[in-house]
Amino acid sequence: MKDMKKGTIDHTKVQSRVATLKQFYQRKGRMPSFSEMAQLFRLRSKGAVAKVVDQMEKQGVLRRDSTGRLIPRSVNHSLRVLGAVEAGFPSPAEEEIADTLSLDDLLIENREATFLLRVSGDSMNDAGILPGDMVLVDRGRTPESGDIVVAEVDGQWTMKYLRKRGESVTLVPANARYKPIRPQRELKIAGVVTGVVRKYK
Repeated sequence: MKDMKKGTIDHTKVQSRVATLKQFYQRKGRMPSFSEMAQLFRLRSKGAVAKVVDQMEKQGVLRRDSTGRLIPRSVNHSLRVLGAVEAGFPSPAEEEIADTLSLDDLLIENREATFLLRVSGDSMNDAGILPGDMVLVDRGRTPESGDIVVAEVDGQWTMKYLRKRGESVTLVPANARYKPIRPQRELKIAGVVTGVVRKYK
């Protein structure tokens, strides 16, 4: 096979390096230094690393902040937004780079089983969960009494505290205006709420 022409981008190699960078970022919660990139990409000099970084900037994989630090763009992990959940009455539902903190690593224990839902309704106000908030839901966690859960109750979706007493199960709101819910026919718990994200304008 003939060598690639000078100036031609080897897209397979670029994708491989992006995947390697993503794995490092998700494992360490920070971007690698130029020295670490040289090892990761098997490059012999920081100048070669700089060329790779320039390519990734042009592709939108990385960007630089005002101080010149590299910030991940498409490298960091994104969560799927699957829909909305009613929180009222049940309804269908360049040199060494300083460390950077990954909010994913801070908030998420189980990436593959975690998703986001937007809250509507005010039945969880006293738990600090307000309309418009985003909640992180881990569907891989075993729900325990006292957890806030997203559940389908008799065919309708809601978010409430889970209270267990023997064989009895009750979903309890965090707002005195609402009454506890006791499943009449069926209860399916979709996941446990593990965090709340709120954006201030």
